[in-house]
Amino acid sequence: MTNIVDTLIVGAGISGLSLAHALQKQCKTAPPLKILVAESRGRVGGNITTQTDGGFLWEEGPNSFMPTPELMKLAVDVGLKQELIFADRKLPRYIYWQGKLQPVPMTPQAMIQSQLLSFPGKLRALFGALGFVGPAMGSQLSQQGGEETVSQFFRRHLGTEVMQRLVEPFVSGVYAGDPQQLSAAAAFGRVTQMADVGGGLVAGALLSARKRPKKLPVDPNIPQTKPGELGSFKQGLKALPEAIAAQLGDRLKLNWHLTRLQRTERQTYIAEFATPDGQQQVEARTVVLTTPAYITAELLAPLQPEVSSALQAVTYPTVACVVLAYPLSDVKGKLVGFGNLIPRGQGIRTLGTIWTSSLFPDRAPAGWQTLSNYIGGATDSDIANLDPEQIVGEVHRDLSRMLLKPLVAQPKVLAVNLWKRAIPQYNLGHIQRLQQVENGLKSLPGVYLCSNYVGGIALGDCVRWGFERAIEVSEYLQETGR
Repeated sequence: MTNIVDTLIVGAGISGLSLAHALQKQCKTAPPLKILVAESRGRVGGNITTQTDGGFLWEEGPNSFMPTPELMKLAVDVGLKQELIFADRKLPRYIYWQGKLQPVPMTPQAMIQSQLLSFPGKLRALFGALGFVGPAMGSQLSQQGGEETVSQFFRRHLGTEVMQRLVEPFVSGVYAGDPQQLSAAAAFGRVTQMADVGGGLVAGALLSARKRPKKLPVDPNIPQTKPGELGSFKQGLKALPEAIAAQLGDRLKLNWHLTRLQRTERQTYIAEFATPDGQQQVEARTVVLTTPAYITAELLAPLQPEVSSALQAVTYPTVACVVLAYPLSDVKGKLVGFGNLIPRGQGIRTLGTIWTSSLFPDRAPAGWQTLSNYIGGATDSDIANLDPEQIVGEVHRDLSRMLLKPLVAQPKVLAVNLWKRAIPQYNLGHIQRLQQVENGLKSLPGVYLCSNYVGGIALGDCVRWGFERAIEVSEYLQETGR
């Protein structure tokens, strides 16, 4: 082939788009890098799914983002500075426990006053946080190769009550995961490192703060945010991938499905695509796969079986996003807050509810309350066997117990999106699997992975990882004579 691209990025989710944007900005070579982004779907954004109808605006994938430096810089770079919106960080979060919504304690004083934990539970958490913690040991831990699950780690450090009433619902809400399967070191790496460094969480936090590098000079062009704020855009999260895509122009191809990847004698890679215009081939010096682990495993199976095997072990549970709207007159009181999470064992099947129209302005018409609900996950695989009407029934019944007045009418159903493979699980052995992947890729120079099973599942993590991968790709191209 005569026309070789420098970098082929497979997938136009936020990871791939962030990578493409960063490559264009970082590389100062002349002529500029030839980049091609290929997306199998007919739209960009990956799991970001913003919808509108009849004055309602809602998300069916990620709902908001933590305003990390990389994500904020990206938003400003693509012209979205005036579109940024932030929820009030003082809005409470709630846990539904024993029939009541209990605010999550966010300060030591709030923890002392909280009714979510008993007095013995608070003492246990205090002593554990101060470092009065037994060693990780036992036959089960030995069978796990010394690696603790999230459940084992937090029970050991902070006690059973904190684990069941705070950590477990957080795990369900963020990962849709099972704390008895998730690896503490993989899913809560910073927390486990603090415990290792300081011998206890409080001492570890203090030591980590001292070692933290000094803050970089403030960029006056980037809006400054405060800890605890959550962000979005006036027109929803899809504004970000669509703005990046607009800058890419014809370097982005939609409905291009990668069917085969092979290596050439020229140390390049041939990618074969099924497209609306028939079969297409692209030759690339570097290839970045931002696809989910199970798709990446298929693509790399002929090239690197060990990498493929490791990626096949990453599981993705089914999660349904159910967006319902109710007249305000149907809701118990005024919902002021981010939303609520539900520990397992409370007779509630729903994992958590985001009070969407309370979080950001202009998300519902006057007189309506929008609730975005998540149900299923690693502890409830049976959700995949229900039809949309049954799923709505389950969620409506749960909301009737928690947030609604008695005997309210059926809701306005805005969406039931069943994500068959939703969120990658950082289960026991995840760090070892990623190491196996990294070692295997040494035999495929120029191939990189950049997805949410590698460097974190939050949008900010995906953007940061895209920026970091862009540096690696740029350096490789320079070293190999680009």
